[in-house]
Amino acid sequence: MSKPIRVFVTDDHAIVRKGITALLSAKAEFEVVGEAENGREAVEEADRLQPDVILMDLEMPEMDGIEAIRAITQKHADARILVLTSFAGDDKAFPAIKAGALGYLLKDSSPQELVQAIQQVHRGEPSIHPTIARKLLREISAPPSRQQPPSPDPLTEREVEILRCVARGLSNAEIALELVISEATVRNHVSNVLGKLHLASRIQAALYALREGLASLDDSAPAS
Repeated sequence: MSKPIRVFVTDDHAIVRKGITALLSAKAEFEVVGEAENGREAVEEADRLQPDVILMDLEMPEMDGIEAIRAITQKHADARILVLTSFAGDDKAFPAIKAGALGYLLKDSSPQELVQAIQQVHRGEPSIHPTIARKLLREISAPPSRQQPPSPDPLTEREVEILRCVARGLSNAEIALELVISEATVRNHVSNVLGKLHLASRIQAALYALREGLASLDDSAPAS
């Protein structure tokens, strides 16, 4: 039997935290390792506990979720963070994803959708609520007046290979293992890909790869 997914829950409403904790604790595949009521606590505890998946609310006192996501991913680049929020607006969704969230789920989702989203994010696969996914696709399909065109410098064969791996939801460590290169080399390639395509995050890169036919929705990362 595989080890349970270690989940950390961040929300400033105690009733929400306790409800999520009770839901996940009732399932053998999850272990809730901690809770936080604001972003500052989440950053400190994520560093100490290093959970497999972090559930992150956005509107919180002291430090909001977007700032917390940014702080966590700056220190732990492969942190797997799932936003769980009531906000579906562009002013929250895009900054959260640019900050490094791998998933974005709305609080009106069903318990089963939450379970599936946590499992996807744990595997390194982006998990985006359909409402948010449609907005992201519109954003990366925006006309030139709103979006910079890709760099005239084309992606190298290796960069295309890296982009396909990113679209599969692989972490830098997993890409390094698969391609037999160092994580530092992977980071450099990912940075070059994002720079050439004028994209701000791995999720945008994954959506770009899907749109351009470099990857398909049938591709998936191996289970951790």
